[in-house]
Amino acid sequence: MKITRIHHVAYRCKDAKETVEFYRDLLNMDFQLAIAEDKVPSTGAPDPYMHVFLDAGQGNVLAFFEIPNSPDMGRDENTPAWVQHIAFEVETMDELLEAKSRLEGAGIDVLGPTDHAIFKSIYFFDPNGHRIELATNTAKPGMLEELKRVAPAMLDEWAETKKAPNHAAWLHSGEDFNSKN
Repeated sequence: MKITRIHHVAYRCKDAKETVEFYRDLLNMDFQLAIAEDKVPSTGAPDPYMHVFLDAGQGNVLAFFEIPNSPDMGRDENTPAWVQHIAFEVETMDELLEAKSRLEGAGIDVLGPTDHAIFKSIYFFDPNGHRIELATNTAKPGMLEELKRVAPAMLDEWAETKKAPNHAAWLHSGEDFNSKN
């Protein structure tokens, strides 16, 4: 078996219409389709839902379920809010800054741009409390290949020590990557 792509990723939403409008109007995602049932197809349980699908680009689909008969949405309180997020890629830094301006103009608090050395990103929350990241790649030639090369050693060291390995210390050191290699 070979996975060819993500078919869709689904999250819960508080209000399907508000969620579609947010992603359509502020992030330019095309509303693809909606499925509504009074019973869950996989279990047969009587639980009406609205399932909406948005085009996140290049065949990637972001979906949401509104399930009105369930308790109010919560989040995993044992996981910091910055950990669980959905990250989308934009082509350029100009597009990232334009998105930030559009979001702020709609009254949304936006953090960033944050420099991750291989990409820059902004962060904000959708109407459901899901943290969203928009990112644009900024890696210099060779950076991603070097990170891939050291990834197994970093993972092994992390598994033993639970401390950040230094195999890619150049990433945040301010050193010029190309002068090191």
